[in-house]
Amino acid sequence: MLVIVAPGQGAQTPGFLSPWLEIPGLRDRLSAWSDVVGLDLISYGTTAGAEEIRDTSVAQPLLVAAGLAVAEVLPATEGDGAAGTAPAADVLAGHSVGEFTAATLAGVLTPEEALRLVAQRGQAMAKAAAVTETGMTAVLGGAEEEVLSAIERHGLTPANINGAGQIVAAGTTEQLAAFAAEPPARARLRALSVAGAFHTRHMAPAVEHLRSEAAGVTPGDPRATLLSNADGQAVAGGGEFVRRLVDQVARPVRWDLCMATMAGLGVTAVIELLPGGTLTGLAKRALPGVATVALKTPGDLEAARALISKETGQ
Repeated sequence: MLVIVAPGQGAQTPGFLSPWLEIPGLRDRLSAWSDVVGLDLISYGTTAGAEEIRDTSVAQPLLVAAGLAVAEVLPATEGDGAAGTAPAADVLAGHSVGEFTAATLAGVLTPEEALRLVAQRGQAMAKAAAVTETGMTAVLGGAEEEVLSAIERHGLTPANINGAGQIVAAGTTEQLAAFAAEPPARARLRALSVAGAFHTRHMAPAVEHLRSEAAGVTPGDPRATLLSNADGQAVAGGGEFVRRLVDQVARPVRWDLCMATMAGLGVTAVIELLPGGTLTGLAKRALPGVATVALKTPGDLEAARALISKETGQ
């Protein structure tokens, strides 16, 4: 059983799109989507610096566009892919903004609908983040119960519970500083290069804006098993999934529960879309024995296609 996953914000690095633009059609696709989101996605993915692509309003559409574009060239058999589809995927899931990528591949949204919503999401979250100085800190290791207790004690939110010994705390810079001065036992803290406290109450204004923007969308029902960050469960209705996409902006990402569902479904292989590495890294620790491929460069396509062929018998 194959799962295709899409990474979230923070996975982007300067120039990550450059080698992919040699693939026929991919540059044209990204150029067309640049018009949709009002950003030069090709420039941001090739020549822009780290600080430029750290900008939430840039990073989110850039990541979703990159994932969708690469998904179109992923199929094992040449020509069997189509815009907005995920060939051979039994299960689809995305981390944070990656949920928009997964929803599109499942047929809930069209690529253009997803990108328009993500552009609005990124702008609204950037605006919300500017109200109060906030941030996020990764907590690596430590006993989960003790980590969560320490996060609560400092008034922070466990914005991402990623499993495999990784939890992300989010809140004001003052709260994070106090947390860093008194970290949980046996845990390492790493400040994340993000613009604000995503998936917390600080994003409430962005939720209302995105809800208004999503009201004009008529979603389709998922064509594959589509997992939700809210509780890790499969969602059968497109309307319900879009509602969760909106609410998720200010609610924690439960990637640990997504992986638990994958394990329960008997997933045997995981392919992570561009820019891959984060989610396959978590899968290697939480889902032992599961084959993984992270798409980082076009050289990874051969391994991904071979894995698809093995899982589907094609």
